[in-house]
Amino acid sequence: MMIVFEKKINKILFTFILIFALIYLISITKFIFEPVSAYLAAIAVPIIGAGIIFYISNPFVNWLEKKRIPRLAGIGIVFLLVIAVITVIVMFIAPIVQRQFTNLINNIPDMFDNAQKLFDLWQENQNVIPSQFDDTIESITNNFNTYAEAITTGIIGTIGSIFGFVFSIFLIPFFLFFMLKDGHKFVPFVSQFLSPAKAKSFRTLSDNVNHTLASFIQGQFIVSLCVGIMLYIGYSFIGLRYSLSLALFGLVMNFVPFIGPFLSAIPAIIVGFFQEPILAVWATVVMVIAQQIESNIISPNVMGKKLSIHPLTVITLILAAGGIAGFIGVLFIIPAYAVVKTTISHFYHEWKKKQPEEDPDLF
Repeated sequence: MMIVFEKKINKILFTFILIFALIYLISITKFIFEPVSAYLAAIAVPIIGAGIIFYISNPFVNWLEKKRIPRLAGIGIVFLLVIAVITVIVMFIAPIVQRQFTNLINNIPDMFDNAQKLFDLWQENQNVIPSQFDDTIESITNNFNTYAEAITTGIIGTIGSIFGFVFSIFLIPFFLFFMLKDGHKFVPFVSQFLSPAKAKSFRTLSDNVNHTLASFIQGQFIVSLCVGIMLYIGYSFIGLRYSLSLALFGLVMNFVPFIGPFLSAIPAIIVGFFQEPILAVWATVVMVIAQQIESNIISPNVMGKKLSIHPLTVITLILAAGGIAGFIGVLFIIPAYAVVKTTISHFYHEWKKKQPEEDPDLF
């Protein structure tokens, strides 16, 4: 028993040594990989964008193919639907969002001025205020205009970086077309170069990874769309300004697991407070109702618990991804982790199958 245990420990240590040696070799030869990294960074946006649309639209294309509609015709129908959706957004939704967003940006200084007046009024009616607390409040109120300018500049900078993706976005239809047309041929193409056992393992791994990505992207898209619609209805019902823009923000933030819904509530509460203080309470009620419906009714039926990721793991991953890659990292860290987890689990089970059965007498 001790000999078997020592052999396993030696194998594990040797594996770690090889991994660290590989990392070291990559670090001292990174100049070789820099052109590859630059190439991948250049095509990352169209590939990711096309991949998301692929997992949303591919089930529809497959369904049309089962109805004996040629795959190319099904792809054409998908493109026509996408063009129709984009046309509706550009003609009817985008102008409203742009107008609301512009008004919101223009009103940010007034919001800070009103907040400063509230702090001043609160200070005047306080008899005893701790000096440190008073100094903190004074520092905040004295820098309200600076904060307003910083927020406005940050938003404008974000808009500028978004326009930097325009060229990459134009490449998405080309990637999407070939993904829908030839994506199902990839696994058989690779499998023909492998032995029967490895080909079967590769097909299993591909099916598992594909199922994981499809479950997350399709489910998250449907859930976020439902949340955005519920928020828009709720905000419009209570008379909250910028209801469409705030609902779209909530829709996007809902793609961030666990903390996204809480972050999306902050702008709505702030806008509601400065419009009319009671609206901040009603905006909170709308958000809570929408999230309760989403977490108790929509998500269990749409997504279930297919990813099986512990909430603490989700929080840790989001914090790490946010620090390393910003908001883009936060959006994609969960599906990336799910794919890595699925891959490791697959190879672990493959490895376990190849291990000789242990003699029960040893234990």
